[in-house]
Amino acid sequence: MAYLYTTTEKEGCAEQVIEKSCFIAHAAPVSSREEAEAYIAKIRDRYRDATHNVPAFVLGDKQQTVWGSDDGEPGGTAGSPVALLISSEGLTNTVVVVTRYFGGIKLGPGGLVRAYTSSARMALEAAGRLDVFESVEKRIRTDYVFLGKIQNAEKDQPFRIGNITYEDKVLLDISYAPEDEKTVLGTLMDICSGSLEIM
Repeated sequence: MAYLYTTTEKEGCAEQVIEKSCFIAHAAPVSSREEAEAYIAKIRDRYRDATHNVPAFVLGDKQQTVWGSDDGEPGGTAGSPVALLISSEGLTNTVVVVTRYFGGIKLGPGGLVRAYTSSARMALEAAGRLDVFESVEKRIRTDYVFLGKIQNAEKDQPFRIGNITYEDKVLLDISYAPEDEKTVLGTLMDICSGSLEIM
């Protein structure tokens, strides 16, 4: 199966206090700039009373877009280091927002970079990693009598069943690697005694 990229598996959150400043970091998988910007807006709204909400994201299967904003922190101490951290971890299609409630003690440029990147790293660890592979998705239609056999075949055959729709016949969304197409469709045809419609 052709590997495409690695992203975050789910939303992750982490919190730490450094020199009386509270840092709350959120990380999440996204598939577009619009989705990343909507997530940033959601976090900014949730912590609208915070001193800073520092956003960063990396997008594209080859990390074509690497972006970060310092959101009022000294230039190059917050957003850029977080964006570079996401990139250096080999992740893409990932957004991070690090929220800071200022505690009265200045951290200095080096301290800010360490605080923002360590908070972001904790959120990325909480979000986990997910490798994304190229896959083919097809919808098949067959008689109900074959549903159980197809579900059993999924356990040891190279395909996965997604949504199942129950109509006059059963519709299944299946996915598999491009190189497994012949094997998968052949197996399904055998199971359904040829009465399989590929949509």
